[in-house]
Amino acid sequence: MSLEGQHLDYKSLRSVSGKTADFGDLAKDCVAFANALGGRLLIGVEDGDSVPPPLQRIAAELPDLLRRRMGELTVNVSVRPTVCTAASGGEFIELAVERSATVASTSDGRYFLRVGDASKPVLGDEVMRLAGERAALPWETLTTLGVPYAQADGAKQSAVLAALRASDRVKASVKEKGDGELMEHYLLAQGGLLTHLGVLCIGRQMDRARLGTAPVIQFVKRDAQENKVNKLTWDDHTLSPLELVDAVWRDVPDFREFYEVADGLLRSQVAAFDERVIRELLMNALVHRPYTQRGDIYLNLHPDRLEIVNPGPLPLGVTPHNVLHASVRRNEHLARLCHDLKLMEREGSGYDAIYDVLLSQGRPAPVVAEGPDWVRVSLARTAPDRQVLAFIAKAGETHQMSQRERIALGLLARAEALTARVLQERLELSGAEQLRPWLGRLCDWGLVQQSGRTRAKRYFVEPTLLRTLEFPAVTTLKRIEEHRLQALVLEDLGRYPASSIGDIHQRIGLEIPRARLKTMLANLVAAGQVSMEGARRWARYSVL
Repeated sequence: MSLEGQHLDYKSLRSVSGKTADFGDLAKDCVAFANALGGRLLIGVEDGDSVPPPLQRIAAELPDLLRRRMGELTVNVSVRPTVCTAASGGEFIELAVERSATVASTSDGRYFLRVGDASKPVLGDEVMRLAGERAALPWETLTTLGVPYAQADGAKQSAVLAALRASDRVKASVKEKGDGELMEHYLLAQGGLLTHLGVLCIGRQMDRARLGTAPVIQFVKRDAQENKVNKLTWDDHTLSPLELVDAVWRDVPDFREFYEVADGLLRSQVAAFDERVIRELLMNALVHRPYTQRGDIYLNLHPDRLEIVNPGPLPLGVTPHNVLHASVRRNEHLARLCHDLKLMEREGSGYDAIYDVLLSQGRPAPVVAEGPDWVRVSLARTAPDRQVLAFIAKAGETHQMSQRERIALGLLARAEALTARVLQERLELSGAEQLRPWLGRLCDWGLVQQSGRTRAKRYFVEPTLLRTLEFPAVTTLKRIEEHRLQALVLEDLGRYPASSIGDIHQRIGLEIPRARLKTMLANLVAAGQVSMEGARRWARYSVL
């Protein structure tokens, strides 16, 4: 089982049985999933766990009760409860929620939408936006232009099919499909006709122009006095969205500019605009724009910044303050196609990658703004900070940092110090307690210092460390003696019983080979010092 997120949520069995049953809260989550992309509720998994208790059994009448109560408490919501058995032996209910074709609500008239791992209420004017976006969802699969499948652009179709079959993101069973089957699998064709998505991606120029909302991109360069000094347009519809990003990156001469960064006696060249960032932002603009609304995509280049302006507001549930964590796909099938073609990052990780690249280079994070019918992303046009660039590179060589840790370290390296509240806002977190996964190990390693307490707590990178790069000595656990490793494992399990091998490995040190840790746990189980419940990935260890 995976962690909670856009398509999955865990619920305790107590929430649907006994005196603590709360079917209203469950109905809220079902409505939220139905208004998003559908999802699953795993009922019978307690907070903090990923599997049900080994002896847990589901009452025979509970699935029918759930189906009946959700029908009474919701409108336009379809659910399918199924009793499942986990590898641990415990039973749980998988409540599958279908995506609703129309707006779903609770029976008392409340609306919710699944955003990330939370069910957010939809209020006021947002209800009308939700209704409008729900009506726009089928746009990709419509065949109203009546373009026969045989009239697809042969070169574009061949290129897409070849790229899909060469992609390691596409399952082998999908690659084995015939050309027509593969087109229908990705909803590019249906019933012998090209869908709107098919016309957009593999159609002829004339048919793409007939869509009316096929993307047009304009690049406008201005000087310090805001005078227009250069303009490029891609407006003849000869290129599909899958080809536009390459064309823009290739044709804009300013993307070839670079800065020279001193590196001792040598100088290295660093691009003025990182290719990964530009490509990801352009693809986001093409994939997440509303294709039921006309409007051009603008790239406005100023002496101090690059602005990418996209028509339409952000998808409902996404705001300029949660883009780092929210994951909502406005054009689901186009997003899936671009992901499988390796043109964009996986769902919910695009902005993480952008923040990671920019902050690791000592550049400012992007600034997102939203208007009534536009979204603007601004990138500062600045040279990389040589000191921060060297610091992040050295830290990455010394420690195995996660993407979150590199982002947090980049933010702190660029600032003299940030309070917990400000850092929480910069990372778009809802509470100070959520800073732990971002900063915990950085503080343990001595890369980040802290002072003060509670709301006055400040985090900072020691200036001398940033300047000298003389990191604290790293204690290696690779050569730790067997008896010390055994004591370390037993101490960890004493504090955290019923832990998986992954959790143990994370806490005692990733420097220790996982195979060695697995062997140590097997020896402790055989010696009767540690108990093991479950098998393989579901195995949980505790001290006897």
